[in-house]
Amino acid sequence: MSEKQKTHFGYQQVDTEAKAGMVADVFHSVAARYDLMNDLMSGGVHRIWKRFTIELSGVRKGHSVLDIAGGTGDLAAKFSRIVGDDGRVVLADINDSMLKVGRDKLLDTGHQGNIEFVQADAQFLPFPDDSFDCITIAFGLRNVTAKETALRSMLRVLKPGGRLLVLEFSKPENELLSKAYDTYSFRLLPLMGQLVAGDSESYQYLAESIRMHPDQDTLKDMMEDAGFARVEYHNMTGGIVALHKGIKA
Repeated sequence: MSEKQKTHFGYQQVDTEAKAGMVADVFHSVAARYDLMNDLMSGGVHRIWKRFTIELSGVRKGHSVLDIAGGTGDLAAKFSRIVGDDGRVVLADINDSMLKVGRDKLLDTGHQGNIEFVQADAQFLPFPDDSFDCITIAFGLRNVTAKETALRSMLRVLKPGGRLLVLEFSKPENELLSKAYDTYSFRLLPLMGQLVAGDSESYQYLAESIRMHPDQDTLKDMMEDAGFARVEYHNMTGGIVALHKGIKA
């Protein structure tokens, strides 16, 4: 019998087929306090990162947008207003707890009609070819087991000329910033998770998953290998976060 394939779950080596379930457990645990923790962890700066993502998206009235790993719906809410009644926004997440929190939040704030909610795996998107003008994935790609498979799946469902935007934690440009960021991530973040969400282990995993994610140039190469054209990235907050953009030719 062949040996099972391995992948990383944070710093652990786990069976590839087990990773999705382990990531799911993390997000089941943090879903209810996800928005609060985002604000606390980033000092609210995640809203600026997301605003820049929307500015670079080129989304207009009547467009179709897919927000993968859309979680609690920050991007979907903004896209819903931009595309209007003639447009379409699909908030997709593999995790049903996150999807439920996002759906409840958006419906409570009056976002409905042009938003659909779909439980979907980024690696195997359940949409026809050439379906969307824009795809976003914010702080979700690092949790995907096979990132190359997911990127090819995103390319398939984009319309020709459509854009993919990947907003993700990345590698700080400055060594001093990198050391300070490590101290924050591995000491304060799990403590904050314990105090606010009653879960230090999930936030320890999230810190580790950031370190295991490809750096800016590696992710750029991966997007080009998947078939995206004109790939570029923009560092924000000293490279702690990077926004990658690619076009379907």
